[in-house]
Amino acid sequence: MSGSIRGATAVVGVSEMHYKRGQSPMTEQQMTIKAILDACADAGVSAREIDGFVSYAGGSNDGPILGAALMIDELRWSNMMWGGGGGSVAAAITNAAVAIASGQADCVVVYRAMSQADTGRLGYAKYHYGPHFLAHGVGSPAQICAMRTQRMLEHDGVPRSAMRSLVLAAYQHAQQNPTAQGHGRPLDEETYESSRLIAEPFHLYDCSRESDGAVALVLVSADRARDLRPDPAYVIAGAQGAPGGYCERVDNDEQYSTAGFGPANNGKPGVAERLWASAGLGPDDVDVVQVYENFSGPAVAALIDHRLCPPGEAAGTVMTVENLTAPHGKLPVNTSGGNLADSFINGLNLAAEAVRQIRGTSTNQVSDAKTSLFIGGPMAPLVSSVLFGHADTL
Repeated sequence: MSGSIRGATAVVGVSEMHYKRGQSPMTEQQMTIKAILDACADAGVSAREIDGFVSYAGGSNDGPILGAALMIDELRWSNMMWGGGGGSVAAAITNAAVAIASGQADCVVVYRAMSQADTGRLGYAKYHYGPHFLAHGVGSPAQICAMRTQRMLEHDGVPRSAMRSLVLAAYQHAQQNPTAQGHGRPLDEETYESSRLIAEPFHLYDCSRESDGAVALVLVSADRARDLRPDPAYVIAGAQGAPGGYCERVDNDEQYSTAGFGPANNGKPGVAERLWASAGLGPDDVDVVQVYENFSGPAVAALIDHRLCPPGEAAGTVMTVENLTAPHGKLPVNTSGGNLADSFINGLNLAAEAVRQIRGTSTNQVSDAKTSLFIGGPMAPLVSSVLFGHADTL
């Protein structure tokens, strides 16, 4: 396929660390450097070989700063992905793959670090919400996504049980993941339903955690990946964007209750369909999914947008705890516990779990997983997805 990145690159190194919010013993820069060094050790490459840096959002730790600290041989690629709310976190991985596939770099690291001591909390971001929201008392991601989710429930007919099942499955997965913040804290339906409302229809457990921590992924060409390890996670396809006018600052767009992965205003394919077309695969070919759940409702909408789940009332037939839970569910989702029950490093931690599924090393491993989908922050102004695959998918 002309211009395709299908199978041209692979993730060969992964590192993830997280702490309870405000409890990191390190600064964001220290965590970033440690995560990169650990990912390089996992890949079997020297940090000096890194010649490209892609950060998802925020922070002042750019390529030149990190390159100097790591004493790299040469810097050839350095950028940061735009798009708040986790929307372009998957696109950061695609960006690294494009750099390598086009010859702009050979060894690129994708990273994100968060520390409350350095950058505060994300629950209220005054730089993001203009007078359109603040004048009406709306000043948090929960409130904005709640309005879109409420419309999805009322207008589109998606049952609220779909959200509950996603949450309960995440907590069930966390019980098998000893590093998850929800480990040892199982959640049942009664506790979920009786928890306090945060922004209707979101209860406490519908909302993601905020964590201190860092994540790094090292990508190289497919040829080199095969020499480095027996289980690289190949980048099969990636897509990013949003329908025109789909933005948190505009609340009357036609696709208001969707996650933003739908068709363009001119009818051309949107993010989800472009991903499938580029991959040469479809929803039925996906073995396991990691979907960014800032809140449960947007995650359900993202699964619908990707045709992994039917719209409307029928969503309830797919979105059951049994279906969503590894290893035997038909649609295993967020197998580390996700942002809800594991940790929240702006969603890049989900990419690490997507890679572990291809490697066969997840604490909730899906048997013989060949494809692993990572969906970036739904209901953000810009969204993205990336599909990883085993060598057998090439």
